[in-house]
Amino acid sequence: MEALSFFRCPLCGGPLAEAPGGLRCPGRHSFDRAREGYVHLLPANQKHSRAPGDDKGMAAARRAFLDRGWYAPLREALCRLAADCTGPAPVVLDAGCGEGYYTAGVREALISAGKTPVTAGVDISKFSLQKAARRCPDISFAVASVYRLPAADRSVDLLLNVFSPLAIDEFRRVLRPGGTYLYVVPAARHLWELKQVLYDRPYLNEERETPYEGFLYREIVPVDYTVRLPSPADIQALFQMTPYYWKTPREGAARLAALEALACTVSFRIHVFSREG
Repeated sequence: MEALSFFRCPLCGGPLAEAPGGLRCPGRHSFDRAREGYVHLLPANQKHSRAPGDDKGMAAARRAFLDRGWYAPLREALCRLAADCTGPAPVVLDAGCGEGYYTAGVREALISAGKTPVTAGVDISKFSLQKAARRCPDISFAVASVYRLPAADRSVDLLLNVFSPLAIDEFRRVLRPGGTYLYVVPAARHLWELKQVLYDRPYLNEERETPYEGFLYREIVPVDYTVRLPSPADIQALFQMTPYYWKTPREGAARLAALEALACTVSFRIHVFSREG
């Protein structure tokens, strides 16, 4: 009997089973597995460019920055919440998983807590997933849009959404009643010192507490600390993984490039929801 994948066919919604070189559904739709181990489940009519999502340089910068541990306190907070809110065999989906730093951390924490998680991650960037699949071959990764998740209705116990687009209708669809949704956003003064260098008039991030239909708002967990980046390489890696990289004036980027070190505020908010129903 063919082993079933967590993922569903993005064309017909049917179950996907392991097949030579990839996955296939009963409707005979087939999807190739890349040599790194992820599968491509983003139909051509859902792509808005030839290579959507983070490019190779941004994916590499994020991997380099995160592997230095600068955002480890956020990962640790997510791991604690994941262990507290899940049962013995949770299904975990990271929607917008990037290069898998948080996905892998949560899976490891759940296993350390004596649980047997089924873990999957999706991202629209194949360059990010190349790194994610190499990082943790035991996690199922797929190129897919968070707005059309290749997952069955009510199939997920824990959904992670770390700095990724908010597709609340899809999240509501795939989460089981009682499941947990962890939504991570930057707080008001996140990377404030970086923005002071980049912009003549730096701005605070907007913070919201937005209720969503079908979800119970449980709590907001703050994660606040300071990082001291000791080298231009670390500073540039941080810069490249932020949206500011694409909209910073040339003068601001030049000021940042001239820095030898940078102390910077890191400030996140983890919004914790339960799926009603």
